[in-house]
Amino acid sequence: MPVAVKGRQSLLNGAIVLAVSTVVVHLIGMLYKIPLTALIGEVGRGYFNAAYDIYTPLYAVSMAGLPVAVSKLVSQNVALHRYRDARMIFRVAFRLFVITGILGTGLLLLLSYPYSLLIGNPKSLLCILVIAPSILFCCLMSAYRGYYEGMSNMVPTAISQVIEALGKLVLGLLFAFLIMKLGMAEFHAGRAVFGVQAATEAEALSAIYPYSAAGAISGVTIGTLIGYVFLFIRHRAVGDRITRAQLANAPRPAGSISIAKTLIAVAVPIVLSSLILNITNLIDAVTIQNRLDYALEKGPEIIREMYAQSLAVSQTLDEDIAKYLYGVYGTVLDFKNLVPTITMTLGVSAIPAMSAAWATRNREKIKVSVESVLRVTMLLSLPAGFGMAVLSTQILTLVYGSSRPSLVPIGADMLFVYGIFVFLMSVSTPITNMLQAIGRADVPVKAMIAGAVVKLIANFVLIGNPEINVKGAPFGSVLCYLVIVGYELFVLLRQTKLRPDFISVFFKPFVCAVLCAAAAWAVNGLLYRALSEVSGMMTANAVATIVAIVVAALVYVISLFLFRGLSKDDILMLPKGEKIAKTLEKYRLIG
Repeated sequence: MPVAVKGRQSLLNGAIVLAVSTVVVHLIGMLYKIPLTALIGEVGRGYFNAAYDIYTPLYAVSMAGLPVAVSKLVSQNVALHRYRDARMIFRVAFRLFVITGILGTGLLLLLSYPYSLLIGNPKSLLCILVIAPSILFCCLMSAYRGYYEGMSNMVPTAISQVIEALGKLVLGLLFAFLIMKLGMAEFHAGRAVFGVQAATEAEALSAIYPYSAAGAISGVTIGTLIGYVFLFIRHRAVGDRITRAQLANAPRPAGSISIAKTLIAVAVPIVLSSLILNITNLIDAVTIQNRLDYALEKGPEIIREMYAQSLAVSQTLDEDIAKYLYGVYGTVLDFKNLVPTITMTLGVSAIPAMSAAWATRNREKIKVSVESVLRVTMLLSLPAGFGMAVLSTQILTLVYGSSRPSLVPIGADMLFVYGIFVFLMSVSTPITNMLQAIGRADVPVKAMIAGAVVKLIANFVLIGNPEINVKGAPFGSVLCYLVIVGYELFVLLRQTKLRPDFISVFFKPFVCAVLCAAAAWAVNGLLYRALSEVSGMMTANAVATIVAIVVAALVYVISLFLFRGLSKDDILMLPKGEKIAKTLEKYRLIG
């Protein structure tokens, strides 16, 4: 009987590895973006976000299909003990990644200038040019990540993500700080600031922001290079742990041309769905900024009056108001994206598990995988989202109250909407990955086209209204994901012929999340009132918010066990799961 490859992990075990690294990466990201926003301001974040808006779709399209295709094909071949094919898939995929990386970087360089003009933000050009090479380095990293993920070994991916984030944190903040310091030194010395003769500090900052944002983004590019170097060295030193005996007993592999065709055939539908989603996001970014400009032209006094205090505190010039509002929106996305990025790891881990189960027609494993992915996604996203909603003002005050207080009242309303519906964004990618694993990559393409149309219409109508403006952006996203998730989930359940336990998968997590959010709201309100009488508002908010989050988490865990919200199948896929499951079963704490 063939022996399994060493280092393979179960679905949830692998997801935990990626989830831990993702949490670490996001903590590093907060350590990066919070001081970065304080340093370069909302306007500087506007330049930063503008570069990311065009970079992200090209980055995603360059890498969307091949990593999933590599992971899927490698996992299928390992399940069938075709280890020589798995090795050949990596070699062929690496060559394809080099080509796509070069093309992606070249395309971004070509589009950088016309795009900066299209969004009415030509000063973002430098940021775009600086981030372009990272597409190549990310593609090179993804060849290794897809291969190891197909082996159900998520550790290399996790470590490389942390290394990449640390490079971004240290170097990005360092370069942004040095450029800000240099620019202000030139202003105080009475000299031109990056070619602009500034009469006031506000004008000097306006001239510095594009360059300091570019300095921050250079950390992203260098971080991806360092991450690739780590994976290259690790692969040379450790390899993939396939033994010589396994290779000797494996059948002759397919030819490189045949494998390349198979990889491309699997990748193309995935690339199409990613292309549609990311082009939609790019158009979304363009329409948000253009419709903000339109709203300012149509009702400038309405918008100035709505945000008068924030604009005054932030010293935002009239010509920078649209960039300022877009920068605030980008700051809110930092929080909104935290939960979906964590639950995305479930989808990544589900690809090899679902692909192997589908290849061997193991219906029981398919059922367990689908239900576990959906249930764990709900268990993570619902309490986090509801808690984020009820504490939206408090969380933003805690993070930005002392450095950028002007963004709190604007961002809190948007964060509330995203918090309520973040479970839709969180479950979207895992469902998409499971559809891709069972060969239905065409479904996300159709779903995303429909969602994109809804989103763009909502943006056009809502953001162009001066009385709504940027606060309409979250509603467009919610409607988009409602369409995507509804259609994809329907097809997934029909294709796999499953009828999940909706009480266990959806209802129990929802009830526990409501109790969690209620506890957070009550504890925060009571504690803030008590502390504000004996301490400053910032201190009272910080203590009340942190204590409320801790209490809410405890209430959630207790309610989860009381309602038996965890399944035995979920526990069994954890490290030492059988022992944990027996203990929890003894006290009737799992379903």
